[in-house]
Amino acid sequence: MAEISEAQDSDSSKLLDSDSKAPQRPDSEPEFDPKLMRKTKPGLKRLFLTFSVLFSFLLGFPFLWKSVEIYRSPLPFREIDSLSTQLRSDTLLFPLHFHALFVGFDSDPDRLRRSILSEITKLTSQNPKCSDNYTLSVTVDLGSRCLRGPTSSPHSSSYQCGSVTGADFVQNDDVAVDESLASVFGGKTKEYSVAVAKGVSERAVVGKYRHAWMVVGDGSDVEKAVVKVAEVLVKVFINGGREEGLIRNEFMPVGADGKIVLSFNLLNADPHDWVYDWDFEKIDDTLLTPMIEALGPVANISVESQVLYHTPKASFSYWNQKLESYVFSTKDLPFFVNSNEWHLDTSIAAGGRSKILQFAVYVPSAKECPLLLQLPNGEISKTNGFISPMWGGVIVWNPQGCLKDSEFKPSAKNIIPIQDLENMFEVFIGQFRQLFGFKSLNVYTGASGHWNLLPSERGFTEWELDVLSRQHTCFNLHSCATTLGSLSRLVQSLPRMIIKDEIGKQVKLSLEAGKLALSNASSGVYESSAASSSQARSLAEDAFFHPSIMSVSYYSFEHCFAVYSPFFLPVSMHVLLAALRELRRYKQEKAKYLAWKAKANTAT
Repeated sequence: MAEISEAQDSDSSKLLDSDSKAPQRPDSEPEFDPKLMRKTKPGLKRLFLTFSVLFSFLLGFPFLWKSVEIYRSPLPFREIDSLSTQLRSDTLLFPLHFHALFVGFDSDPDRLRRSILSEITKLTSQNPKCSDNYTLSVTVDLGSRCLRGPTSSPHSSSYQCGSVTGADFVQNDDVAVDESLASVFGGKTKEYSVAVAKGVSERAVVGKYRHAWMVVGDGSDVEKAVVKVAEVLVKVFINGGREEGLIRNEFMPVGADGKIVLSFNLLNADPHDWVYDWDFEKIDDTLLTPMIEALGPVANISVESQVLYHTPKASFSYWNQKLESYVFSTKDLPFFVNSNEWHLDTSIAAGGRSKILQFAVYVPSAKECPLLLQLPNGEISKTNGFISPMWGGVIVWNPQGCLKDSEFKPSAKNIIPIQDLENMFEVFIGQFRQLFGFKSLNVYTGASGHWNLLPSERGFTEWELDVLSRQHTCFNLHSCATTLGSLSRLVQSLPRMIIKDEIGKQVKLSLEAGKLALSNASSGVYESSAASSSQARSLAEDAFFHPSIMSVSYYSFEHCFAVYSPFFLPVSMHVLLAALRELRRYKQEKAKYLAWKAKANTAT
């Protein structure tokens, strides 16, 4: 046992010697905690790679935004608002110059002028949109000298004293008197003149130019003539012979693009009985072309024609023994046009927003010939035709020998006599005038009496064309301002709406045409103002109904986000979270290194 204890003592002494020989840590070296410290500086490689991926996504975002960007041509919103405000706040005034000429009356022109102005004020109705700024000059022609009112308009200077005498109205040829007065009053200035003379046979006539005349008895009161002069100036030259003044806008037979298509149709009800054709080109050259040229400033009119077969009417007629003919009444008119059998097709050019007016010549079959239209008062219509508002007109033409069926060979082709064709197209022109709101009768009946209205070879007289020009200028300008205002509000409310350069150009041209129409209207240039206003309205309609904005009118940013977010949002979120995680890790490692470095500096 003693030997074992000695051996253990020797081993313990060796261990103590070995411990005493191991290296000792200097007192100045700090303690190192691997969880809180690190001796090396953290690298930037991982952080750089992570943020490179993030920056690549951020740099690609503008390209993505550019790829889905909606092109919007700049629109002149301020000019649109200015035009709308101007038309709403200020009534559009058309300058009208009136001239009253009294031949052989020994009266004070200033007193006559005040009396006429007083009567005009009573008869004039105010229109909130458009009105007339009229001036009046009165001249009393005594033969040797003329008396003019002290406040006469300078436009009355075109009249030369002694140019009109009482003898000019003695003849009963109103057309000759009209041409004679046209050489006197027809100057460069558009002036509406009324000549009053004394005579035996009283009559009142409105010419086809811009003047009227009336012959009163020697013992007639001049005040009655004053009332009649005021009435013709207001009711005829301003209102166009209509009591209500302007035509209601919803009944204007002009399309939004300023175009009218006149489609003339010859309808053969039953070609087994007879077949008729017509010489349309001749009628087009002699009757329609002058009318179309006259209405050029108001509307762009084109003409088409066709001949159809197997076109029976939809209404019924009955035999009238007294008249020895078949009769259909005005109650049957809504059912006369057979839309199922009358294929009144038009060309491709008639499409779009153009207004199409159908005029049909109906040739009845032998089973219902002759076919007459009976009016509500029991009389037979002289024209044997009728109009359908905003559609057109129909004339029933009975062949002269339709009662003698044996004289016509089945399917034989006949030509409508040129005289009958001219009469029918004169009725068509009268129906066309009615669609514009004018009367088909050449008589105006007012409170002061009757006025005979001379017709024009062109279908519309010059003063009627002035009425149409003023009316269409007013309507087109307000329609243009309304359309452009709606487009402006629509574009500003939808930021993602496509606005092409074509739309911006149309809006600018529409504004320029509208401003030109306002300038011409204020200067009294009615034809140019009507043409410019029609162009302004047409361009505004083209811009508003452009296909590029109609297809994506409700395309919003929410729609774009909903389409692209499933593709890019998940990946973008992972990249962003990885970058934040790596940044946080780098900050922690850097903090460990700084903690070790600070402790090492403290120890030294």
